[in-house]
Amino acid sequence: MKALIPAAGMGTRFLPATKAQPKEMLLVVDRPAIQYVVEEGLASGADEVVIINSREKVSIEKHFSPDPELVATLRARGKDAYADEVERVGNLNVSYVYQDEPLGLGHAIHCAAEATADEPFFVLLGDVLVPDNNVCPKMLEISRAHGGASVIAVLPVPDEQVSRFGIIDGVEVEEGVWKVNGLVEKPKLEDAPSNLSVFGRYLLSPRVMELLADAKPTVGGEIQLTDALDAVLKEEEMYALVISEEDGFDTGTIETWLAANNALYARKMSK
Repeated sequence: MKALIPAAGMGTRFLPATKAQPKEMLLVVDRPAIQYVVEEGLASGADEVVIINSREKVSIEKHFSPDPELVATLRARGKDAYADEVERVGNLNVSYVYQDEPLGLGHAIHCAAEATADEPFFVLLGDVLVPDNNVCPKMLEISRAHGGASVIAVLPVPDEQVSRFGIIDGVEVEEGVWKVNGLVEKPKLEDAPSNLSVFGRYLLSPRVMELLADAKPTVGGEIQLTDALDAVLKEEEMYALVISEEDGFDTGTIETWLAANNALYARKMSK
């Protein structure tokens, strides 16, 4: 099983900081944000992480590549702990495909179609950090309990935030698990079927990748993952794992990135 991480976006909200430095490489406490996500994928049952990258973001690939010269220099200076960490990160099982046109999340995911080899796959959005690596394994358990169904993570949001997110329509089948009947993108509060927002972690059946192959641009002229999820619901079951705010951190805006840094630094210092 592969874990796909879309990383070809421009990072517009963080400009000008992201003009020369990919948003995914911005530091969160002691490592780049994307390192949290790569490590989560490998800790969650995936045998390889596939980063869907832009050809301009070479620093991402350099970060996850071996650097024996740097390791040797650090060891010569007695900095073995740093050398060990550089060596470990440089040997994580990461590969790359490229999204050469900004045609949306669905298009980005389909760029990795060959890598998934007709198997279920994770999608981990890089804006969301799950430092305890505890969400995807639970999603995998739910999928296996329901015949390999697709599973998404959802987070309850307050009423004033419902219109900012994709919201699921469904019914709770056991504590913390919903059967999904539909998805509504950024509904008005009065039209929202629930307060459960899609949270950037997906375990998807091979059929989703097949549907993305024929998907057409819709909202914003882009190929939307949500459209493929709506389509697969007509053929297959889908479930949602309800998580809490303590499980994950959004880093998609400057405000949430700062909040994530503060929260994870406090957590690190308390250990």
